[in-house]
Amino acid sequence: MKIGSYQLKSKAMLAPMAGITDKPFRQLCCQMGAGLAVSEMVSANPKVWNTEKSKLRMVHSAEAGIRSVQIAGSDPQEMAFAAQVNVQNGAQIIDINMGCPAKKVNKKLAGSALLKAPDQVEQIVQAVVEAVDVPVTLKIRTGWCENSRNGIEIAKIAEHNGIQSLAVHGRTRSDFYKGNAEYDTIKAIKKAVSIPVVANGDITSAQKAAEVLEFTNADAIMIGRAAQGRPWIFREINHYLDTGEVLPEPSMEEVRAILLGHVSELHQFYGDFMGVRIARKHVSWYMQTHDQGKIFRSSFNGLESTSEQLEALNMYFDNLTR
Repeated sequence: MKIGSYQLKSKAMLAPMAGITDKPFRQLCCQMGAGLAVSEMVSANPKVWNTEKSKLRMVHSAEAGIRSVQIAGSDPQEMAFAAQVNVQNGAQIIDINMGCPAKKVNKKLAGSALLKAPDQVEQIVQAVVEAVDVPVTLKIRTGWCENSRNGIEIAKIAEHNGIQSLAVHGRTRSDFYKGNAEYDTIKAIKKAVSIPVVANGDITSAQKAAEVLEFTNADAIMIGRAAQGRPWIFREINHYLDTGEVLPEPSMEEVRAILLGHVSELHQFYGDFMGVRIARKHVSWYMQTHDQGKIFRSSFNGLESTSEQLEALNMYFDNLTR
């Protein structure tokens, strides 16, 4: 699949997730086979750009893979300016967020709330596409609610105004993340437009990825929550799509190396204080499948230094392999 002039190396992408898809996690997922790893959502409001969180989210240089940066907002000119600033900071693709269901985003008529305002969607897309020389992509849901699934209408607006690729989460905003994603709307959207369409929602295994690709005829799939604590899911999907074979689970030693490397990168990226705290949630996700992990998570969350965290993880894996 191509986005503009960029050829993706695989059909499996990492979905943008606020507070999760930071630079260390994106790098890791690309190393594990993600064809594209989209950044955390960056607000288009310049007033918040001086916060430490925003500063870290707006550094895009020296990253592995294609640098795709997601922006969110409701004002077309603010969005255009935000796109320009992020391109200056190293973004190679600008992704527009019209899929976030969070109330604090929607109350500003941003994220998935924009699906209720097709005219506003068109103005934002036009402004951003005209503002930058890099490809612009769009992330949406199937609609605002069950009675207003207007994904096809939004997709046609996107295609008509220069969007290079469209990712669709198979839920409405009203669904949030409840119930099961539906792929009928994604299939209909793919039939209605000629730009690449990426299917998103509840893709938790290599087999499910293949099923969704076949059913929707989408050009690629996007993985979100299923990659938390399991970044090797991209490698598993790529192998299954290429060979039809299920790749064995990674060995305990490989999981150990991946997790320790990830935690070390978080420490380095965020510094000692924030790095320790952000590492806790990632370690918790890695431990979800281990019976011993529940007890370990409780003690790990009480550790306050980088050295204590790394020592505890090494001891944990030492005990597992005895």
